[in-house]
Amino acid sequence: VATQGWFSIDFTLSDLANVFVTQGIYSRATKFDGNFFPILTVQDVVSQVKPPALWLNIQHDIFFTQHNLSMRNFVISTSRSVVIDYISSPEVRFLMGIAGRVSPTKTKLIFRFMGKDDREPSINQTYGSLLTNLTYVKTFASGILVPKDYIWPVDNNYLQAYTSLVSDAHKAGLTVFAADFVNDVPLSYNYSFDPVAETLSYIDNGAFSVDGVLTDFPITPSAAIGCFAHPSKISSGQARPLVISLNGASGDYPGCTDLAYAKAISDGTDIIDCPVQMSKDGIPFCLSSINLIDNSDVATTQFRDRMTSAPEIQSGTGIFSFSLTWSEIQKLKPVLASPYSKFKIFRNPANRNVGKFQSLSDFLTLAKNSSSVSGVLINIENAAYLAKDKSLSITDAVLDALSKAGFNSQTGKKVMIKSTNSSVLTKIKGNANYELVYEVDENIRDATNATVLDIKDFADSVVVRKTSVFPENEFFLTGVTDVVTKLHAFKLPVYVQTFSNEFVSQAWDFFSDATVEVNSFVVGGEIDGVITDFPKTSASYKRNKCLGLGSKTPAYMSPVQAGSLMQVIPPPVFPPAQAPYPVLTESDVVEPPLPAMQKASSPTATNGSTAEAPSQGKSGQPKLPAGVFLLTLVMLLATLFLL
Repeated sequence: VATQGWFSIDFTLSDLANVFVTQGIYSRATKFDGNFFPILTVQDVVSQVKPPALWLNIQHDIFFTQHNLSMRNFVISTSRSVVIDYISSPEVRFLMGIAGRVSPTKTKLIFRFMGKDDREPSINQTYGSLLTNLTYVKTFASGILVPKDYIWPVDNNYLQAYTSLVSDAHKAGLTVFAADFVNDVPLSYNYSFDPVAETLSYIDNGAFSVDGVLTDFPITPSAAIGCFAHPSKISSGQARPLVISLNGASGDYPGCTDLAYAKAISDGTDIIDCPVQMSKDGIPFCLSSINLIDNSDVATTQFRDRMTSAPEIQSGTGIFSFSLTWSEIQKLKPVLASPYSKFKIFRNPANRNVGKFQSLSDFLTLAKNSSSVSGVLINIENAAYLAKDKSLSITDAVLDALSKAGFNSQTGKKVMIKSTNSSVLTKIKGNANYELVYEVDENIRDATNATVLDIKDFADSVVVRKTSVFPENEFFLTGVTDVVTKLHAFKLPVYVQTFSNEFVSQAWDFFSDATVEVNSFVVGGEIDGVITDFPKTSASYKRNKCLGLGSKTPAYMSPVQAGSLMQVIPPPVFPPAQAPYPVLTESDVVEPPLPAMQKASSPTATNGSTAEAPSQGKSGQPKLPAGVFLLTLVMLLATLFLL
C-alpha cells in the first residue's frame, strides 16, 4: 500500500538531531511534547536507561533493503556493542537470514504475527495460514509474538472461548508472547475495565499461561505477574483498606439490585452499602438517587405522569421515590449507570436492565446471611425534607429496620450510618453501637481543629472525595493535602470515594490502572477505606503478595509521587493555576436539629418545565435567594402604591 510521509531513510542521524518525539496517540496527555525528547539510538537506550533486557523489533526489513539499507548488517553490528536479548520481526526471511549470525543462547528470535488476513511480505503467505504450521515457524524462531485476540478472541467487546494457540505453540517448542496490552482503551466487559484482571487472564487462568506480554503500560503486567498471580488460598488479605461497595457492584450491574449486591459479596467486599430512599407508603429501600429517573425506566412507564418538582432537593423536575408506593417501584426496571458515557465509555449493555430493587429489609437479610461480609453501610440523605414536607421519618425507618433485623445485638456485623448532614448523625447518636460516618460533600484541603472536634461530637469516621486527598489540575495530581493527616490526628478513620475502574476516572499519574490508584491512596495517602463501584479490584488488591514488604517492595508497587508528573510539564503548557480548595470550618458542619414531621403537602404538578432550585443549607432547609426577596419587596411596594 502506497504511503506518503517523512521517512527515516530520507534523513541522516545528524539531520534528525533537531527532531523531537511527541505523543502520537491523541487520547493521551500531550503536555510533555514540549520537552524536546530526542530520537534515541539503540546505544543511547542502553546507556541512558540501562534496561534489564533489550528487545529489538525489525518491522520493515524488505522496505529498507529496497533502499539499499541492510537491517541484517545493522543488527549484527549493534550486537557487537550491546547485548540483544530478543529480536522480533514479521518477516520470515529476515529471521532466517539472521539466525546463523546470533547466538541462540543469548538472543531469542521471535516471529511476529500480524493480522490473520495480512500477507507476510517475504514468502507471500497469510499470517493465518502460518499459524497452522507452527512446526515450520520453529525452524527459524524460538518464539512467537501474537495479537492478544489470537488467544482470547473478542466479539462485540465480549470474550469468546480461548483458543488452543498457547498449548499448540508450547508443544511445538515455541515460547508465546501476547501483544496489544493497552490500559487506556475500553477493555472487554469481562474484565470490568480492570487491566490487571486482563493480564491475569493470560497468565493465571488454570488452563494456560503465555510467556510474556507486550504493553504500553509495563507497570500493570509487572504487578499482575509479581504480586497478583497465583495468590495464596490461605491468606485472607490485610485489614486495610476497608472495601465498601458503592450501590453494590454497580459498575457491573444496575446499582442497589439483588445482582449488584450478590456480585459485591462474591467479589470480596467487606461492607455492602444501601443508600436509603422512602416510598410513598413509607417503605425504606435501597437506591442511589431519590429521583427514580436516574436509576430506572420510570420515565417510559405508566408512572411518567407522576413528574413533580421538589426544589429543596434538586433543580428541575423528577419522579421521586415518595411519589410511588413500594409495590409500584418494584414494577420498574433498573438501569445500569454509565457515568463516563461522554467519553463514549459504556458499561456492560447486557446488564443494562437486569436485577430487582431491594427493600432495606431484604438488604439487611442478605448481609446478615452472608458470612464473608463484615458489615453494612446505610446512607441517609434528604431527611429534613422528607420529615417536613412528606411526613416520612427516614431515620426512624432505618433504625426500626436495623432493630427488626437483629443488628442491634447478636449479628456480629458492623453497622455504619453515613450522611452529609450532621443533624442526621446527631439524632442517631446513642442508638446501639453504630459507627456514624460524616461525609464531606465538597473538595477541601484541610479542616480547622475546632471543626474536627465538632465532627467528633457526632461522628466516628469521615468520608472525603479523592481530590480532597490528592488535588488535581487538568487530571494531573498537584500534591497531597493535610486532610487525612489532620483527621487521623484526632483518631478519625478516613474513607475515600469514589474509586472506579474506567481509566478516564483516574488522574494521568495512575497510568490508567485502578490498582495503581488504590495502592497510591492506601500506601501513599494512608487512607483507611475505599468506596468503589468495582469492589473486586480493591478486594483483590488487599490479597496481593507485595503488601507489607517494606523496603523490599518492588518499584511497580510503590505509590506514585503526587505532583511528579506536573514537574515534567514544560512551562509554556503548564496548566493554569487553580484557587486552592477551602478549609472546612465549623459553619460547614454544624446544623440545627432535624425538624419534626409535619403533615405532607400535595406534590406540585408540573407541565414538564424546569425551575432553578434555591440554595439550601446542609440540613436541607432552603435559603431564600436575594432575587426572591427583592421581587417580594417590589410587589409589596406596588400594593402600597395601589392603596
